[in-house]
Amino acid sequence: MPFVLSPYRVLASLLAGMVLSVLWVNKSIAAYPDRPITIVVPFSPGGPTDKTARDLAQTLQKILGAPAIVVDNTAGAGGTIGAVRVIKSPPDGYTLLLAHIGMSTSYALYPKLTYSMLDDFEYLGVISEVPMVLVGRPNLKASNVAELIHLIGASNGTTTVGHAGIGSASHLCSLLLQSHLKQTMTGISYKGVAPAMNDVVAGHVDLLCDQSITAGPQVEAGRLKAFAVTTTGRLAKPSLSNIPTLDESGMKGFNFSVWQAVYAPRGTPKAILETLNNALRAALKDPEFAKRQLADGVRIVTDTRLTPAGHKELMRTEMAKWTAIIKAAGVYAE
Repeated sequence: MPFVLSPYRVLASLLAGMVLSVLWVNKSIAAYPDRPITIVVPFSPGGPTDKTARDLAQTLQKILGAPAIVVDNTAGAGGTIGAVRVIKSPPDGYTLLLAHIGMSTSYALYPKLTYSMLDDFEYLGVISEVPMVLVGRPNLKASNVAELIHLIGASNGTTTVGHAGIGSASHLCSLLLQSHLKQTMTGISYKGVAPAMNDVVAGHVDLLCDQSITAGPQVEAGRLKAFAVTTTGRLAKPSLSNIPTLDESGMKGFNFSVWQAVYAPRGTPKAILETLNNALRAALKDPEFAKRQLADGVRIVTDTRLTPAGHKELMRTEMAKWTAIIKAAGVYAE
């Protein structure tokens, strides 16, 4: 006679399995983090986002009590390669993404994008924003914004502006500048901001819009001519506070900063997301972290953008804004 398992025993077995599964998940969440966390930075080492990530990793490790927090640079395709890596990672809180404003432009720049910015990530919060500085080669025949605008207009599109590649912060700043001026410039694309900066310093390229973290030291050393800051407020660093803003220099309403935010893969448990968001809030209040950011001209975010909901709302707004600018410029990446 064949053995037939009682339906009651089947049900009991299934319920026991479910209970064990729930207990295992709850235990894992309670123990979080009990192994190293990886923060993926989708850009090359040495850049502003990479530096912020390393400062944050050091502070978060202390707050979370994690064995280690490792920064892993997975660069390429305007940050989309690193983003895909995180999307495909287990949603367990051990692989995070720290990326900048370029996340909001991927949809418009990459027609073949394989993921949804709004649906494939858990939003943890915007942590900081970095002003940019419009700089030029030392021998450029303009000494202020008004003279620079005249030079750009008279050049019939031949003024060159370097950037760190399609979708980079420097590229977005150059697009916004041209949109605001209703003038065109010749964009020169590089694989990273360092080679672009080198060519401006050497006098091979006219202009570059770069984050204050990396542009500031070059201006202080006299290797670059600083024209203006891209935000409505001047830089807090005393040695750079004399640089005017574009807004006060005649380009009313011009306001651009590079916001940086943290994401987790979709499906990460709510309890882990709450732990991470609380840890981010604590990290931003850490005196040593704040001191390092201030020294670089980085502004720590304390408003609603630091919440998951505020972060996602910013993403929606920025996506709409940049899609219009990018489409008007006819720019896209393969």
